[in-house]
Amino acid sequence: MQQRMRELSGHNYIANEWQLSTGAMTDLIDPATEEIVGQFANATKSEVDLAVAYANAAQKQWWAMSALDRATALHQVADRMIELSVETGECLTREMGKPFRESNWEGGAAASSFRYYAEIARHEQGRVAGPAIAGQLHMVIKEPVGTVVSIVPYNFPLLLAGWQVAAALAAGNAVIIKPSEITSLTLLYSMQAFDHLPSGLVQVLTGGAQTGQDLVGHESTHAIAFTGSVKAAQAVAATAALRFKPALIEASGNDAFIVMPSADIDTAARGAAFAAFLNCGQVCTSAERFYVHEDVYEEFVLKLAQHAQNLRVGSGLELVDIGPMSSKRELERFEKIVTRAIEQGAQIVCGGNRSTNFDTGWFYEPTVLKVSHDMEVMHGECFGPLAPICKVSSFEQAIAFTNDSQLGLGANIYTTDLEETFRAVNEIETGIVWVNTPLNDNDAIPFGGRKFTGAGRELGAEGLEIFRNSKMVMIAPTALADPEWFPYPDDDTYLAVNP
Repeated sequence: MQQRMRELSGHNYIANEWQLSTGAMTDLIDPATEEIVGQFANATKSEVDLAVAYANAAQKQWWAMSALDRATALHQVADRMIELSVETGECLTREMGKPFRESNWEGGAAASSFRYYAEIARHEQGRVAGPAIAGQLHMVIKEPVGTVVSIVPYNFPLLLAGWQVAAALAAGNAVIIKPSEITSLTLLYSMQAFDHLPSGLVQVLTGGAQTGQDLVGHESTHAIAFTGSVKAAQAVAATAALRFKPALIEASGNDAFIVMPSADIDTAARGAAFAAFLNCGQVCTSAERFYVHEDVYEEFVLKLAQHAQNLRVGSGLELVDIGPMSSKRELERFEKIVTRAIEQGAQIVCGGNRSTNFDTGWFYEPTVLKVSHDMEVMHGECFGPLAPICKVSSFEQAIAFTNDSQLGLGANIYTTDLEETFRAVNEIETGIVWVNTPLNDNDAIPFGGRKFTGAGRELGAEGLEIFRNSKMVMIAPTALADPEWFPYPDDDTYLAVNP
């Protein structure tokens, strides 16, 4: 794999071929060893134009196929993604550090989305309405928007590309993927799963913000799917709006995790450790702020800290639970968040420092803090291995604190009280609520948030709509004069009805 990563370095994937870019190169660093594992290219404007031209030509060919043939082709993508999952998993771990188990899982999870959309997209392609004019046929036809730009982050590149690409292709579109700078080679390597599709239907252009801007603002791309920070999402949405392109935006989370006295605290603490520390906390749906009832607060803090201290930290290619943070920049950003929390009075229960067990790598100890709700750490996305825990006196206070956020992706609650369950589902202001089952998803259920988290939904039948145009069609079986046409009847004039 290391040799293949070097071979893919500096390439884009255009028209079903890996093509060496003429753009500037940037080193890719293994976050566990700090060794250079390859390079990504910053795609040039001419390469963007070339890929867009191929995409629009391929889209017409793809849409001309039968829905059954498109579904068969998407199932073949799923088969190939599963076959490649060990290799893409190794590549992903070397690029961004997550444990191989999580990297390997991504290939299969992405494949599941392709299987789902292969079938759901041909289930319906519009509807027939009761006609407003007797004897006519009135209907809605769902058509593809054209070429979709998919901008995916480093934390789950295969999974999130899978969600977006599967839906976009199923709706009849072409897709150009702009991966994160950190995980460019993983997406390039995964293109083997798409090489049976029309040339140019799925392509990868690597690069930074300028590449993304060139794609989003291009006159011949037609919809955007973006996952990233709020600031970047606002820039993407603003550029897309200039041409009225639909934009699917998922822009950060600040998910709450509520624990009530009726919960099984052992299970809740173990679930909390997974929710807070999965992928080193670099998950948009990570539990980033904990609200624990005072009756079980000390017990929960102690048990979560025990789980945190027992987590195995190290290279994702070894026997570990948590790898390094994805980059030196991310590590330094996260350290400032922890430092600021301590300055504001947070108490360290465990962790709070870089790991001292390694000579190289961007490792940080899983950290548990005792905090209050007014601290800055509770009001922004931490995106690191941190569990800040705030004591609450009631269910009502927990809900109020949960809703006191500008972000609204997901929220968790552990309770066995049925009234609390129903109130949480109805009162929490997020796009997702998990009750006793943190961080799970389902291809058939829409994923997305509210407030500054973004707009639109991925997955489910709803996940198709951002990539489709609705066309109103009215068909009269014969061409007859319409009573609404000119000349208007004399009896309908103002003078006739108001003599």
